Amino acid sequence: MIADEATLARLMAMAQNGDRQAYAALLAACSQWLMRFYRRRVAPHSCDDLVQETLMSLHQKLASYDPERPFLPWLAAIARYRWVDHLRKLYRADETGFDSEPIAASEEPAIAARISLAQLFQYLSPAQARAIELVKIEGLSVAQAAVACGQSESLVKVNIHRGLKKLAALIEKD
Repeated sequence: MIADEATLARLMAMAQNGDRQAYAALLAACSQWLMRFYRRRVAPHSCDDLVQETLMSLHQKLASYDPERPFLPWLAAIARYRWVDHLRKLYRADETGFDSEPIAASEEPAIAARISLAQLFQYLSPAQARAIELVKIEGLSVAQAAVACGQSESLVKVNIHRGLKKLAALIEKD
């Protein structure tokens, strides 16, 4: 059963008033919703942990929910924060050094984009990935990228063209 907004909001209001059965039903419905939310965003082995972390956050924020406002956007905001925290952990695990400074909220899209790019670049040859990174991301000229890669300018252009074509095909396929 997929619970709708009105049902979830009603269950939440009842849970705030101490109804244990309503709270159990709310957690079960939220668990299903969260599993669908995370399945599209993270690796399958991470879904269960993220669902549990989000349910813990929901429990901690139970009193902060305003019954006059929609429930699903409130839950989605909590889920999004847990997802971004998960991405930060993955990003930091990939780094070779330690980063003790917290990442600003404005950097969240950049982190997600960088992780996505790293995953997409795995499908390219190293030469294609390097050429795209130097020219399209770092902003070097084709001549500068050719010197950095030790390739001719023509080969850098070909690697960029073929790499972008392959990435476009991968993205369109998904």
